[in-house]
Amino acid sequence: MAETGTSDKTKSYDGFTEEERAAMKERAQELKKAPRKKASKADGEADVLAKIAEMPEGDKAIAEALHAIVKEHAPELTSKTWYGMPAYAKDGKNIVFFQSSHKFKARYATLGFEENAKLDDGDMWPTSFALKEITPEVEARIVELIKRALG
Repeated sequence: MAETGTSDKTKSYDGFTEEERAAMKERAQELKKAPRKKASKADGEADVLAKIAEMPEGDKAIAEALHAIVKEHAPELTSKTWYGMPAYAKDGKNIVFFQSSHKFKARYATLGFEENAKLDDGDMWPTSFALKEITPEVEARIVELIKRALG
């Protein structure tokens, strides 16, 4: 989309990256799927495992470890996809998600928490974390954050 007063040849901004457009299409498919049938816990689990299986090896290992952590320490969370990413929800509201570094060609994978996560700490607190590897120390921190996020 060209700005006023410039030609399309001098301006190449399209609004969204190819990766962002793909994520929006995935979200649209998720929303189309939902009204037709109430997704079961097994459906969400299968969708998340399928998305993890598509990831490059490094991110796949992190996502598999994160998935196991969530299942063990927060079994009340329901697995689902969200913009084509593994996410975990309580009462239908997203709490935590994983974003592969490959998803948006980022330097690192991301562990993120949505606004329904109870991580509030004064006037400012982190809601996303770079993940390069899940070590025992990182796992302990993730468990702590997820438990705090659930309240």
